[in-house]
Amino acid sequence: MKRRLLFAGALAAVLAAGTACGGGDDTAGGASAEKLTIYTARDKKVATYVVDQFTAKYPEYKGKVEILNLGAQEILERVRAEKANPQADVWWGGTQQGLAAGATEGLLEPVQPAFASKMDAAYKDPEGRWFGEILLPEVIMYNNKALTPEQAPKDWDDLLKPEWKDKVIIRDVAASGTMRSIYASMIQRLSPDGSNPQPGYDWLKRLDANTGSYTANPTDLYLKMSRQQGLVSAWNLQDILLQANQSNMPFGYVMPASGAPVLVDGLAAIKGGNTTGAQKFLEFLFDDKLRADLAKDYFQIPAVDIAEKPEWLAQLQLKPMDVDWDVVGKHETEWINHWNSQIKNKG
Repeated sequence: MKRRLLFAGALAAVLAAGTACGGGDDTAGGASAEKLTIYTARDKKVATYVVDQFTAKYPEYKGKVEILNLGAQEILERVRAEKANPQADVWWGGTQQGLAAGATEGLLEPVQPAFASKMDAAYKDPEGRWFGEILLPEVIMYNNKALTPEQAPKDWDDLLKPEWKDKVIIRDVAASGTMRSIYASMIQRLSPDGSNPQPGYDWLKRLDANTGSYTANPTDLYLKMSRQQGLVSAWNLQDILLQANQSNMPFGYVMPASGAPVLVDGLAAIKGGNTTGAQKFLEFLFDDKLRADLAKDYFQIPAVDIAEKPEWLAQLQLKPMDVDWDVVGKHETEWINHWNSQIKNKG
């Protein structure tokens, strides 16, 4: 027993010394910060830019921020699988319905950041478990070296026309929050209360018949579109503009005549993670200057309004589709599972 007490005392002394040397969470005076792991569905350029800005403002996090790029749905599934032993601190980039599911399942930590009071109630969880960062219109993308704006499809139903047979290319739906939302919106517009998805299934089967291939990730989608292995697709406006303006990809877009589904894309602190660091990162993402820079240089539409809009945003003629996201959230998993097993590659 005496040896155990001596060991316990020595261990306590070592731990106390470590704390005195600056171990533990970030505090004033340049103390060390805990590692911050971020699961993100953001474009890699956006994620890298933001983290560089974050560590410049908070140098105690330099070299301590780890980013893992995943599809939005993949993040939800990973956080679910890790619930008993969380491996990440921040979920950055998820659809409203995905984040709401995470909140309901007890995966997210409630926080009350300063920006929350400025945010429209429609763009945040009432209990502070997730917050909308940007709005993502879903539009029709086309290769503008192969097609003129006049030749490109003008509306969603145009994608079903015979002239687009094998010329449609789609990011594989099940793992992508963007694609799940687009496909669920196509079903919901034909079944407003979600009770009869069959007309939407029939619509997606016709689209599948025109789809030449499905890509495993956005990078493959961009490469195949640029090589004209597909000429048209459905994708989010921000990524289209990023690829066209920063990577010189031959991409244009059409705002669909019947409207674009507009997603609330947000972020959250993961329950059981580094909540202090996560809240600091969330607060930083809503810094006024950062939001203005991201709108100007990275084509984001901020969920919290900014004083001066860049020209592209001021001139954007956004036409939102009337989507009931509550209905989508209730039925999305069922609908996408049906598409994946009964429609994909069967049209």
